[in-house]
Amino acid sequence: MPRTPVRLVAFLRAINVGGHVVKMDVLKKHFEALGFTDVQTFIASGNVIFTAPGGDRSAIEKKIEKRLESALGYEVRTFVRTVDEVAAIATYEAFRPAAVKTARSLNVGFLADPLDAAALETLQTLENEIDGFHVNGREVYWICKTLQSESTMSNMRFEKVMKTRVTFRGLKTIVKLTAKHPPAPAAKGRR
Repeated sequence: MPRTPVRLVAFLRAINVGGHVVKMDVLKKHFEALGFTDVQTFIASGNVIFTAPGGDRSAIEKKIEKRLESALGYEVRTFVRTVDEVAAIATYEAFRPAAVKTARSLNVGFLADPLDAAALETLQTLENEIDGFHVNGREVYWICKTLQSESTMSNMRFEKVMKTRVTFRGLKTIVKLTAKHPPAPAAKGRR
């Protein structure tokens, strides 16, 4: 029995940072070569929207990672979410509105798995007068009260301290991505 296709977003780590430059049309072709359809990229930071057969998203992540590492010559960790999940991330209120209004940036970190209790305690050690964190499922929300250049937080520091891979995106990027690629309307029952 064929699986129902699902609309997904892949958030790729290490695309167009640290000297790794990948053109979006090339990235799109890699996804199409994997058999995914209706492939589109969103800004040049490694956000790929595509349709895939339903099934194990972890297997889809591994399939993408294997292809990209082989083609690009370096590890590209991949974090896949459905467009519904991305829409929920875009509207989730991780911090009080007053804190968000005065913050300089609000970012979302995508993880492969939720943090366990010990990791949540470790995350608290990264909080300070500039940086605050909130976890919801497989996402870490990071609020920065000043310019990020004034913060000691970075993707690399997070990974070193937390001992897990992550890729961060600005919440504004997630909101714009959701506006351009919204979830499908819920099916309405027939009368």
